[in-house]
Amino acid sequence: MPVKDYSKDSLELHKKYKGKISVRPKVAVNTTDDLSIVYSPGVAAPCLAIEANPDEAYNYTIKGNTVAIVTDGSAVLGLGNIGAAAAIPVMEGKAMLFKKFAGIDAFPICLASQDMDEIIRTVRNIAPVFGGVNLEDIAAPNCFIVEERLQDLGIPVFHDDQHGTAVVVLAALINAAKVVGKNLNDMKIVVNGAGAAGIAITKLLKGHGAKRPKISVRDVILCDTKGVIGGHRDDLNDYKRAALEYTNAANISGTVFDALHGADAFVGVSKAGLLKPSDIKTMANDAIVFALANPDPEIMPEEAYKGGAAIVGTGRSDLPNQVNNVLGFPGIFRGALDARAPRITMEMKLAAAYAIAACVKVPQRACIIPSAFDKTVAKRVAKAVFRAAKKGV
Repeated sequence: MPVKDYSKDSLELHKKYKGKISVRPKVAVNTTDDLSIVYSPGVAAPCLAIEANPDEAYNYTIKGNTVAIVTDGSAVLGLGNIGAAAAIPVMEGKAMLFKKFAGIDAFPICLASQDMDEIIRTVRNIAPVFGGVNLEDIAAPNCFIVEERLQDLGIPVFHDDQHGTAVVVLAALINAAKVVGKNLNDMKIVVNGAGAAGIAITKLLKGHGAKRPKISVRDVILCDTKGVIGGHRDDLNDYKRAALEYTNAANISGTVFDALHGADAFVGVSKAGLLKPSDIKTMANDAIVFALANPDPEIMPEEAYKGGAAIVGTGRSDLPNQVNNVLGFPGIFRGALDARAPRITMEMKLAAAYAIAACVKVPQRACIIPSAFDKTVAKRVAKAVFRAAKKGV
């Protein structure tokens, strides 16, 4: 099916409204008394209360319902390193989705620096006003390091390109496996793209880092531009090398096309046009293909079906089975904020994935994951994440 070009409509909308979000007051200021309560002299009272007990910021300010969306513009969508200013439209869009689906106030923080230490210092310095930090579109490997070094901040710091993608991919695979009658834990899954999303997906599929994982896929093969990641490679960075702990148990080598032979599922977070129908034919019967490269997938659905795929998903909103992070991050942050969780754990991510999957009561080949506009998803995810957070406290 032909895909629509939204470029012109998007340019017109953004120009008309000069962006997509704004700040609005919660209370009216119409009288001298109003002004004296919201500002001087009355505002001194909550200031002093917070000075005496910093946790009171959750009661007297926007902190408990506000998330910073932090980027350095180094890996924006499929556009690459376009810089901080050019990243603003994407971060504004993300802020809109936080508000629409979870009632969370979020604000774009687009940093004019791609120095890792400076990004970390900046986030630490702005943290007092926020209840959580959504790291977004920061290139690997900096994204891993930034997130790791901010886990002691006392508020959730969550790189959505990694974990949000992984959560929604797992949710879709849970239901896809049901439809084709396979046990997810018995499957062989090839993940192509060993950046932020790919590594996070492999970790979640193996339940790596969970105390009592609900899932551990039998065989996960991670590939990058040079092929299968295995012990035979001497060119791996620290994060790819660490992935050997939970991937490629048989230590196979070769290309992604070699890895696809007999695979039950393919998850692509890599580049457009990678696969052909002939590649899908080498996979196992009833193959599942998630071609998630944006804006153009590794293989278009009709081509994957020609190759014998049973279920196909993409990252596009104009195609069926959209594997979209909007199903994950609003509810994940809602649950984490409500629980006052200091971080987002593997158990919380697994709980989110299973909650998303459960939103589709009867999964079918053309409907393995709920619509991005299903308003019940964020609520169900938030409850599941909240419970998981409280268990971990």
